[in-house]
Amino acid sequence: MPETAITDLSSTTRTTVTRKKDRAATDRAALHAVLDAGLVCHLGMVTGTGAPMVLPTGYGRDGDTLYLHGSTGATSMRAGAEGPEVCVTVTLLDAIIYARSVNNHSMNYRSAVVYGRPRHVTGREEKLHGLRVLTDHLAPGSWEHARAVNDKELAAVTVLALDLTEASVKMRSAGVIDEPEDVEAATAWAGVLPVHTGFGEPQSDPLLPEGTALPEHVSLRRPALRPDPA
Repeated sequence: MPETAITDLSSTTRTTVTRKKDRAATDRAALHAVLDAGLVCHLGMVTGTGAPMVLPTGYGRDGDTLYLHGSTGATSMRAGAEGPEVCVTVTLLDAIIYARSVNNHSMNYRSAVVYGRPRHVTGREEKLHGLRVLTDHLAPGSWEHARAVNDKELAAVTVLALDLTEASVKMRSAGVIDEPEDVEAATAWAGVLPVHTGFGEPQSDPLLPEGTALPEHVSLRRPALRPDPA
């Protein structure tokens, strides 16, 4: 499906940032960037029992559609298939900010919040498309490399499609912000501690035939080799 043109993010009562307004993004490209960089979202809804539920969920984005999936037996998927109002969030932590005062400690982050009513995907073609989007997001190249989904597996999974129309993005990328008197007093260390998320060395399944090569789509995600110590 084609990528949508970059437009301003929605401005509704739910998506308007009211605190630290300078951290709010204004264009849809920022939303896409956060969603594409994350791997797990949190899906929140109020179930039929009246109890709130927030669960980590796999997802994938295609244009302005977010695909979610899970077992047909999962409470979140059964409830989501009924089209309730949901809230989906993705947060990326980039750094811990150490300030001279505890009050001014902070975090550098990128976060997205999406509101809407998910659509239960029932058509075979779109359901497979949604699963491919999800697979390509988490494990690029696996859709072509691994065995295809069979009919039994397809029937056992629920796919939801959520429109990204109503969404907001908030982020911080600054350094330490301290009170002038705390800077002058110089009683504590202050600075930025970056947070990095990366992939480790692939570990082959011991049941693979001996000599099975690591496929390119996995090797591309291997960590860079560290130089030998001098």
